[in-house]
Amino acid sequence: MAIEVIKPGLATSVQDLGRPGYYHLGIPESGGMDRYALRAANLLVGNAEGDAVLEATFQGPELRFTRDALIAVTGAELPPLVDGAARPTWTSFAVRAGEVLGFGFLKQGARAYIAAAGGIDVPAVLGSRSTYALGALGGFAGRKLEAGDVLPLGAIGNTVQEGRAVPEALRPLLPSPVILRVLPGLYDFRTTEAARDGFFADAWKVAAEADRIGYRFRGGRKLEFVPRRQPFGAGSDPSNIVDSCYPYGSIQVPAGSEPIILHRDAVSGGGYFMIGTVISADMDLIGQMQPNMPTRFAPVDMPQALAARRDAAERLAALRRSLEYNQKL
Repeated sequence: MAIEVIKPGLATSVQDLGRPGYYHLGIPESGGMDRYALRAANLLVGNAEGDAVLEATFQGPELRFTRDALIAVTGAELPPLVDGAARPTWTSFAVRAGEVLGFGFLKQGARAYIAAAGGIDVPAVLGSRSTYALGALGGFAGRKLEAGDVLPLGAIGNTVQEGRAVPEALRPLLPSPVILRVLPGLYDFRTTEAARDGFFADAWKVAAEADRIGYRFRGGRKLEFVPRRQPFGAGSDPSNIVDSCYPYGSIQVPAGSEPIILHRDAVSGGGYFMIGTVISADMDLIGQMQPNMPTRFAPVDMPQALAARRDAAERLAALRRSLEYNQKL
């Protein structure tokens, strides 16, 4: 046993890169909301990229270490403190047995990733240590952390030196407004052309209802729907459909008024139409967005979405090369 939870923070949970392969059974992938930051934290301390870490939302936990550990904090700018002394983000640093890791006030972003050499060694469920709290599955007892929890660390594999850092150029920045690229569909034909144009032209803001299941947005015009006779079982609301699979990142707009982007812990199907799907390259951005953050949606086609995915893969490859180089110094 190596980490004692003194204070859990606002919503801290164990996450890795998720459990793909069960979405068709209604079990979401879960995993880190910002996968790039999660991978970076693990690489900084010599872990495999998919090892389990802690994901802290808006407020950091307070953790006492019962053995020496190498730590890295990435993602949101949530300043780490060791026994009250400041430590840098996006850089590995040592914590000695008996010392307490705490955090200052959030400066930017929403979710920080706390990796320790060896990884958080909770049992794997369906091939992943990620927490799916809605289903009480995985992580630590299937829930977010609570005071008094004790987290085991795994055996240390690659031994690396403290002070490894992600170059500034490879640390993502949140622009304002955030531009989220969207592949239109699957049910955008249910709205008028003017409504679709307005959706992409309007300025939106993240609503307070923004969590691991989905991010709600407010501020734009209400969508106008193409008149039709509602199919049996769809009800009277024109935004309803009978049933459909929900792609990860899809944007449903209940009653046509407030878009909701489905994220890591979202269900796999239901009865709301989808105006589009946020491309995979932009999903990490959503995990770092705070309430009231200005947002715009930008339509793209499939070649543009695939080009963005290649760009994201190249940035990840550059991160790997950088940290491999630092490890050899």
